[in-house]
Amino acid sequence: MDFGFSDQQDELRQGVRTVLDAECNVDELRAFELADELGRAEQSANRWAVLAELGAPALVVPEADGGLGLGDVDLVGVLEEAGRACLPEPLLETAALAAPTLAALAPEPSAVAALAALVRDDAIFAVGGFDVGAHGVGSPSEVAADGMLRTPRVVGARDADLLLLACRDDDSGWQLHAVPAASCRIDPTPALSSTRDLSTVHWPLASETLLAYGVAAEAAAALLADRAAAGTAALLVGLADRMVAMSAAYAKERHQFGKPIGSFQAVKHHLADARVALEFARPATYRAAWSLATAQPTLSHDASMAKAMASDAADLAARVALQVHGAIGYTWECDLHFFLKRTWALSRAWGDAATHRRLVLRHALTG
Repeated sequence: MDFGFSDQQDELRQGVRTVLDAECNVDELRAFELADELGRAEQSANRWAVLAELGAPALVVPEADGGLGLGDVDLVGVLEEAGRACLPEPLLETAALAAPTLAALAPEPSAVAALAALVRDDAIFAVGGFDVGAHGVGSPSEVAADGMLRTPRVVGARDADLLLLACRDDDSGWQLHAVPAASCRIDPTPALSSTRDLSTVHWPLASETLLAYGVAAEAAAALLADRAAAGTAALLVGLADRMVAMSAAYAKERHQFGKPIGSFQAVKHHLADARVALEFARPATYRAAWSLATAQPTLSHDASMAKAMASDAADLAARVALQVHGAIGYTWECDLHFFLKRTWALSRAWGDAATHRRLVLRHALTG
């Protein structure tokens, strides 16, 4: 059996890497961090236009709906490259979460309209409110004092055109809504990484934005949580790979006692440990993508396994990278800090490693 990627999938990944090396290099990340809100919005819009031209946001949207009609195995490489580049734009939320969820709910008129905006208008999506009980992760929506629903820690809401938001109550259960950003009040909240914009969103509950409710909405929310875990794992694998590569390159350049520090056995061991953890997490992440693409009954187990292993691998890569770089690794002038902060944020997003290990155990005990 052939467990490798096809030539087409490798070419897609390489094409995305080439584009991101030009559009999202560390110089661009520094300019993004130093820019004001208007400058950031302009830079994000330009970068998103390039990604949309590649077809990345609509990668898994069926051809009948105007997308590329590819699958999650094709998408996992794109997400890995987005992680490697520390891409600030919400590609995960748009391409891996909103797009397939809307495509699955497409008979609903509001889902058809939202999907058309994603495909034809290159709309950016933010996602929030998916506190799935079985996963115990996410940030649930609550009723605020002004009568609107309040959803905290929504990624990319300030640049989004539409927001895929969820809420639930004791009477109707789960509800999924595609809410125009213009009808929301978006309050920025402090974030560890400047490349991962967070906001609290206040939004109105309206029938015209409803995508699904009840059992259908609960099933869609559960699948979205699995997608989020698997997709975030791919981002973390990309980040870990970038940090290990940066550290190895630095270890060849940095000299101590007249020798490159990479020649010291202790440094070699640290880098080898990080590489081993990464290479164990990578196939688990690819397995989760395959389980998504083929609707395997073990999907939730596989997604949690991928997220747990990728979080651990990226955290280890971050610690090793900081140790290899030494004191300069703490400074803003060193490029490493972009990847460290993004790793620390994503390793805890959609459930940390400990949470997903508990879920793996639960899946194993229940067969």
